[in-house]
Amino acid sequence: QVQLVESGGGLVQAGGSLRLSCAAASGRAFSTSAMGWFRQAPGKERELVAAISWNGDNTYYVDSVKGRFTTSRDNAKSTAYLQMNSMKPEDTAVYYCAADWSYRTVVAGKSEDIDYWGKGTLVTVSS
Repeated sequence: QVQLVESGGGLVQAGGSLRLSCAAASGRAFSTSAMGWFRQAPGKERELVAAISWNGDNTYYVDSVKGRFTTSRDNAKSTAYLQMNSMKPEDTAVYYCAADWSYRTVVAGKSEDIDYWGKGTLVTVSS
């Protein structure tokens, strides 16, 4: 079991930055899990934003956030991060972190295939 809790969401102006954190209750399981950051805007489907392999050697970003968002992890702290810079109003969404044993599964981005989810944190970018 991997219990995930997101934090760091809030209101930011366009061009600003936020850092989301995803803390896992199970340290050993976290350190062997790939992590993903998803978001869901009102009226839209949930989409994969970024992913990181268990050891951080591999990362993935959706085109719309490349060069602006960075994902990282600290396995000693059982925490994953999503640094969001140069934010745009279209980044407004509920952001979820997710964990799965398979990096390939996370990158495939199918929510129904991913084992563990946080409850989400709201990010609002004002224009």
